[in-house]
Amino acid sequence: MYRVNEIFYSLQGEGFWTGTPMVFVRLSGCNLACPFCDTDHRAGRPMTAEELVQAVRAEGPCKRVCLTGGEPLLQADRELVDALHLAGYKIHLETNGTRPVPEGVDWVTLSPKEDFVTGGKVVLERADELKLVLAPGTDPAKWAGFPASWHFLQPCAAPDGSANTAETVAYIQAHPQWRLSLQTHKLLNIR
Repeated sequence: MYRVNEIFYSLQGEGFWTGTPMVFVRLSGCNLACPFCDTDHRAGRPMTAEELVQAVRAEGPCKRVCLTGGEPLLQADRELVDALHLAGYKIHLETNGTRPVPEGVDWVTLSPKEDFVTGGKVVLERADELKLVLAPGTDPAKWAGFPASWHFLQPCAAPDGSANTAETVAYIQAHPQWRLSLQTHKLLNIR
C-alpha cells in the first residue's frame, strides 16, 4: 500500500520540464523538515499500485507522471514503477536524494536539502537534473560539479510570498553553469 496525499493533473512548474503536462502523485511522508516546504505531507489515503494507476489514468490524457512528496522514495518502489510503466507512463521523480532510486525511473530530479537540514545526506551519485533552492545557508558551489545533465537554481519563497529572486539571478549570472528555475505554477496560479 502507498499513502497518497493527492493526485492531480497540471503542468510541470519547475526545472527542465517546465510547461509540460503531467499527472502529479504526491506521496505522503518526509524524512526531513525543510522550513520552506509547501506540502502537508502528513495526510494521506492508502492505495494499492493498481488503485494508484487507475487514479492517475482518470486524471487526464498525458502519459507522464511525477512522483513527488514529501519524499517519494520513502514509498516509491519497483512495484509502483513497473505498474506505471505497464500502463504506458513515463515516470519522473523529484527527491531530496537521501534514499536510493528504484530501477526504471525515467527522469530523476534531485533537490538536495543537506546544506540546511540535519540528516539530509544525499546518497544519489547522479541525476538527470539538479534543482537547488537558494535558501539561507545553501552553497551552490558545493553542488556545481554534481553529475547531472542540468543544474537549476531556484529562488526560495518566504512565508510572506517574497523570494530572493535578485540574489538568485545575480548568482547565475556570475556562475553560468546554472540555469534559473521559477515556480511557474505559482506565478500562473495553477496547481
